[in-house]
Amino acid sequence: MKISKEIKVALLGIAAIVILYFGYDFLKGSTIFSKTHTYHVVYDSVDGLTVSNPVFLNGIQVGHVKDLELLTDRANMVRVDLEVRKDLQLGDSTIASLGNSDLLGSKAITLLLRNNTKQYNGGEELIAFKETSITDMLSSKSVPVIDKVDTTLARVNRLLDSEAKGNLQEILANSNETTRLINAILANNQRNINQITSNLSQLTSALKQTQRNIDRLAVNMTELTDTLKRVEVNKLVRDANSAVNELETTVAKLNSDQGSIGRLMNDDELYRNMNNSTEALNLLLRDIQAYPKRYVHFSLIGRKDRYKVDETGRVITLEEVKELQDENPEEFRRSAPDTLRVPATDTTKSQ
Repeated sequence: MKISKEIKVALLGIAAIVILYFGYDFLKGSTIFSKTHTYHVVYDSVDGLTVSNPVFLNGIQVGHVKDLELLTDRANMVRVDLEVRKDLQLGDSTIASLGNSDLLGSKAITLLLRNNTKQYNGGEELIAFKETSITDMLSSKSVPVIDKVDTTLARVNRLLDSEAKGNLQEILANSNETTRLINAILANNQRNINQITSNLSQLTSALKQTQRNIDRLAVNMTELTDTLKRVEVNKLVRDANSAVNELETTVAKLNSDQGSIGRLMNDDELYRNMNNSTEALNLLLRDIQAYPKRYVHFSLIGRKDRYKVDETGRVITLEEVKELQDENPEEFRRSAPDTLRVPATDTTKSQ
């Protein structure tokens, strides 16, 4: 069978169209002979993402971007169609993360698989997520810095206007004049400065000498203090021991019958006699206060006061006076003569 030239040309054109179609798909990244599923993701912006950009899973390319479509009915969001391998287990928890694939800013989509409650078979919408790129981070950080730099430059420009320049020149001129005056003052007072420096040197030397003297004095005082401390402590210990010994001797004498104080403390009879004498003296003083005429006579013409005691020379007690008054009432009613005779009484009875 002979084929005409027209049929050959037609068959050749059809083959070219088929080859062109599959070649175009191949250039876009589509696999010709493998089975794939298509899913879509909706982003608000896909800067730098183009058709045929890769789709990764755990660092391995498992698909590519098949198509991009602007959704005017959904606030101009972008729909991205993904063509991935058919054997992947994608579901309602799968995330399609848009991020950078390299440092040059090329975009890629990374699939994140999680536990799914529903299995997808193609045509479903995956969960969209956008990663923050280095460019975005640098832009967010650099924009405030650029604004501050612009503000600083503007302030510098304002400072460098004509008026500010004049002020700066005036300030520099004043600084130069001040420096010149300081130099002149230093030149005029160079002799005084040298004298002050010399005086300071002499003062420093004197202070050093004084410091040495003070150190020597401190050493001497330390030695003297140590010596006095040793001497005084030893003397104090000896005096304390001597005082303790003398106190023990005194206490021993007081406890014994030697001496007046020891006998007074230990002799009961002496104590009783002293108590009796004190009591008799008290009674006599009370009787003298009650009847002073019995013991003392006043005379305006050379009479001398006389004290009355009994024949033995004993001072009678108040009880004895009362007994005498009871025995001789008439004698006590008469005015007292120059001498009063008091009869002797039995001392053993009063005892």
